[in-house]
Amino acid sequence: MSSTIALPPVIRLHPGDGVVIARIPLTPGTEVAPGISVGERRIPPGHKVAIRPHAKGEPIRRYGQIIGFATDAIEPGAWVHTHNCEMGDFARDYAWGQDAKPTDYVDVPASFMGIRRADGRVATRNYIGIITSVNCSAHVAELIARQFEKNPITGDDPLSAWGNVDGVVALTHKTGCGMTMDEPLRLLRRTLAGFARHANFSHVIAIGLGCEVNQLGPMLEEQRLTGRLRSMDIQDAGARATVMKGIDFVKEVLAESNAAKREAVPASELCVALQCGGSDGYSGITANPALGVASDLLVRHGGTVILSESPETYGAEHLLTRRATSREVGQKLVDVMHWWEDYTARQGAEMNANPSPGNKAGGLTTILEKSLGAMAKAGTTNLVEVYRYAEPVTAKGFVFMDTPGYDPVGATGQVAGGANLVCFTTGRGSVFGMKPAPSIKLATNTTMYDRLSEDMDINCGTVLTGGESVQACGERIFELMLRTASGEPTKSEALGFGAQEFAPWMLGATM
Repeated sequence: MSSTIALPPVIRLHPGDGVVIARIPLTPGTEVAPGISVGERRIPPGHKVAIRPHAKGEPIRRYGQIIGFATDAIEPGAWVHTHNCEMGDFARDYAWGQDAKPTDYVDVPASFMGIRRADGRVATRNYIGIITSVNCSAHVAELIARQFEKNPITGDDPLSAWGNVDGVVALTHKTGCGMTMDEPLRLLRRTLAGFARHANFSHVIAIGLGCEVNQLGPMLEEQRLTGRLRSMDIQDAGARATVMKGIDFVKEVLAESNAAKREAVPASELCVALQCGGSDGYSGITANPALGVASDLLVRHGGTVILSESPETYGAEHLLTRRATSREVGQKLVDVMHWWEDYTARQGAEMNANPSPGNKAGGLTTILEKSLGAMAKAGTTNLVEVYRYAEPVTAKGFVFMDTPGYDPVGATGQVAGGANLVCFTTGRGSVFGMKPAPSIKLATNTTMYDRLSEDMDINCGTVLTGGESVQACGERIFELMLRTASGEPTKSEALGFGAQEFAPWMLGATM
């Protein structure tokens, strides 16, 4: 019955907005507000149309917040996009902690079927991992992992006798040498160490070449990586012998890895990375706020959510500082934004370069607009801490991690920090995974969901068509979080995504 409800052709998100969002393609003459109709230009779905006049230089508002400034006079009924809206400076009121409030924890937390490790941490998957110190050891790592892959033609599965082992994953990258031995090296080591100690790996092999800047020995010592990790340098014995040693190690630990059993654990053991990619004009209306509802639910159940992508928070950080539990926490976020302003300036770039061509085609005009929609993923609870890239996340609740906006690099940092589940919203259709953590894909609109149904786990476009509320959609996402953490495979896992997306943040010059 809900699908037959007559819905208005546009969506107004806030009484103070000077634009509305096209729910469907708007042809000239379509009424978008009392007495206001679309002008001569057809407006694509997800894009903005003015419902009042804007003088040149005047702020343009969506969500009740500034998303840009008019570059020319804009008449009511006109399409508002990159041709007449641009970035500009404006004062932010950080209002430190003004909106922070006690968290309304549930009386009886939910649970899921997780894997309790010997050190008490909880895993959502059970992989054996291979990390590489340098790109020069990437092929050797992949040769080892391939020996344990299921053959798609014959169906032969080397792990068929080890039903509790989810696979052997090689995480390779393009750096590790030709780099300076300061912050770029420390960041790489922190990232690799985060994966090496990740709860979703039962055992790990670290493979180096032997002469790289990122020497295995110093890295293992600096990051205190011991126990279940086996290290190997190719120059000690050669590529073939290292491959055989790696294969032997995996065979040696398979029985121990397979002994892992799932048991009921509280939802507080979930640490969820919040990501968005291939966004569109509906992202901030459907999937992102629905994921925000799920985030709030998880925090109320004692869990953790990690918002990242600093360039995609830029311009909206003042809304998060209001939710900070202290001025110190809020200042950390502001300092992150100032670092990014300096960083992009040194590179001859600007923060507004972040929206991609696909973002713009979907209706997003400026980074301010994208940021305001993106931050909805984090819900409404307090900001309790701000972390550096790939830094171990120890706080419970809503936290922020400094990462680039590029999804693979951002998610790599979040999982290195300990995220054991990823929730990824998309309006254009990003396909993605981030092993060893499972990734749930959330579609912002039904058209894309239907087209990419083998890639998307949940259709949030039902919010747009009136099929369900944002609250109901968020509750559906939360339930899928628990089922996925319990072992239910996601669409991206079924297609094998997750190893190639491993992408540590590369800072500094390549020497």
